[in-house]
Amino acid sequence: MENWKKVFAIIWTGQFLSILSSTIVNFAIILWISIETGSGEMLALAAIAGMLPQALLGPICGVFIDRWNRKAIMILADSFIAFCTFILAVLFWTGIAEMWHIFILLGLRSVGSAFHSPAMQASVPLLAPEEQIARIAGIDQIIFSIGNIAGPALGALFLSVWDMEYVLLLDVFGAIVACVSLLFVHIPDPEKLKKEVKTVFSDMKEAIAIVLKNHGLSWIFLFATIIMFFIMLVSVLFPLMTLNHFGGDSFQVSLIEALWGVGSLFGGMIMGAKVYKINKVILINLMYIVIGITFFLSGVLSSEGFIIFAVLTTIGGMSGSVFYSSFTAIIQTNIDPSVLGRVFSMYLTLSMIPSLIGLVGIGFFSDYLGLTTTFILCGLIIVVVGILAFLPSSAIGLEKKKSN
Repeated sequence: MENWKKVFAIIWTGQFLSILSSTIVNFAIILWISIETGSGEMLALAAIAGMLPQALLGPICGVFIDRWNRKAIMILADSFIAFCTFILAVLFWTGIAEMWHIFILLGLRSVGSAFHSPAMQASVPLLAPEEQIARIAGIDQIIFSIGNIAGPALGALFLSVWDMEYVLLLDVFGAIVACVSLLFVHIPDPEKLKKEVKTVFSDMKEAIAIVLKNHGLSWIFLFATIIMFFIMLVSVLFPLMTLNHFGGDSFQVSLIEALWGVGSLFGGMIMGAKVYKINKVILINLMYIVIGITFFLSGVLSSEGFIIFAVLTTIGGMSGSVFYSSFTAIIQTNIDPSVLGRVFSMYLTLSMIPSLIGLVGIGFFSDYLGLTTTFILCGLIIVVVGILAFLPSSAIGLEKKKSN
């Protein structure tokens, strides 16, 4: 692992261009649907199409990530996503693209993502020293944050000067660069991949059993899953909160989304700056409480408090980035690399389900429960769970046990 910095520099270069181009294309598709249909229902269906396959297939994909060569999986997944995007570009170029084409191809792209992201996360412990893993997770957050900040602006810009098919080809270019960059690095396979292949179901059970066997890790996983449920639920409602409660416009909706990304960028910069001698479990629990407070305060603000809402959103994004970087590092350092694909895939599935619930039940949350009430309740629940997360000694002592 002596050359880990060079390896990650090569990987991050390709991944940055791939993530940025994908974000540009995703926003361009959303903007195109908004302009062509003016329908919130169509936007919700597009979002569901882009998430549902990934959520449903995640645990199964994780089994094969742990069985197969992870470098090959990432290259094939990126290539498949690029191929789907290219087909969509051809449909636009020929003038026959329809909404159902977009939904199907978004779903197929989601299948590729179900393989790529967990495979990348599962590969990190095989490439870097353990003490650097939290820094790497922080730098990953920086890359994603920059993509999320710049992507929407560039997506709107390119769609205003280019036809849709040319914008889509940006994603194909980004995927090609990512695939080529992976060709120049070696990603070793975990030793346990050489064992006799079991059934898919038994492999899934094995990953669950390994997490449950580690009591401290089980508590951390449980609390993170609960917290992500409410974070993702609230995140779906941010645009409506800006429009309906604060009386904002489309620019302010985009501003709030960008500020969450700016906060995530700062959080990633903090985590990626150096190796901190701090208990990451305690840090995670503190971030839970901070995020919960930002949601609660956002809910109690008057309709004149948009500026404060913007500040709270930035703080929430920063806290979320620190939480996710620390959580990722804990998983990567406490789970055997041969099982990480399954563990990350299952967590990805668990964290995406709330977004799907939020998209399907957005009318209930906004019309019946109320936007501000939803923010207040979810914020309070997150704070309470964050406080409770300090109680299990096996979780708090996990970092100390790891260092001994």
